[in-house]
Amino acid sequence: MNTAMFLAAQPTQGGGGWQMIVMMVVIFAIMWFLMIRPQQKKQKEIRAFQNALKAGDTVVTGGGIYGTVKKIDLATNKVDIEIAHNVVITVDKGYVFASVQASQQGQAK
Repeated sequence: MNTAMFLAAQPTQGGGGWQMIVMMVVIFAIMWFLMIRPQQKKQKEIRAFQNALKAGDTVVTGGGIYGTVKKIDLATNKVDIEIAHNVVITVDKGYVFASVQASQQGQAK
């Protein structure tokens, strides 16, 4: 009886190894096309927007503050944003994003 259990527990010799490798490649491809690639595209669009900033653009900071770009300092990579009349804050350029209103106006044109 012990011999029968030992024989039943042994893996069969066959092509099971390549099937597992193919399945792993398929799973990686699905993850790439559904998660990684779209995120890279979005990051590229955000970087393009940040590099194309100009005075007068309506933006939102990473902290959720809406305002208008007044000045861009490329040497220090900082942006001056007017959030109210005569109230100007300085924010790192990496934390400035397109506001919803500005993106909707861009789509309407």
